[in-house]
Amino acid sequence: MKKSHLLLLLLFALMVACTSESTYTPKPRGYFRIDFPKKEYKVFDSGCPFTFEYPVYAQMVADDERNALPCWNNLNFPQFNGKLHLTYYDFSSKKDYDDMTEGARTLAMTHTIKANSIDKKLINYPDKKVYGVYYAIEGNTASSVQFFLTDSTKHYFRGALYFNEKPQYDSLQPVVKFIKKDIDRMIETFKWKN
Repeated sequence: MKKSHLLLLLLFALMVACTSESTYTPKPRGYFRIDFPKKEYKVFDSGCPFTFEYPVYAQMVADDERNALPCWNNLNFPQFNGKLHLTYYDFSSKKDYDDMTEGARTLAMTHTIKANSIDKKLINYPDKKVYGVYYAIEGNTASSVQFFLTDSTKHYFRGALYFNEKPQYDSLQPVVKFIKKDIDRMIETFKWKN
């Protein structure tokens, strides 16, 4: 084939390719499908001074950290690679109470650097003497939910939700939304034993 024929053939192919009527449509970003289990609950009632309901698809495990105290637990969500870290303290002075509630606020606010927003909601069940604050943290943060519950006289219970994943709010959002309902159920059913 002559050079001129090859050049004409190449020019013709280029013209056809450039004048094609096909349009390009970008594909939307997709994520893996997440199968959520059916919402069912059971009661946590151990030697601790409180009870509450938690989901049957989660595993309550005693915290095995070196400095863990009695009634410290992790509510593990193995399907979602996450855990709700739960701690309990008893206190006897207003100073201890103030220090713990301020500590909870400080821990939640450490996420302001990466958070899009932090919504604070008061928890108030006077008939059960359960009071507290719920922090919903949105954005690429280490923790998406933190809360504390107290009777304001001697009991203090704190929870913080963590995932063993790099924080990517867009992909974790459906799971966080799902687990938030479980945390809400836990708080609604929470009772002090004495």
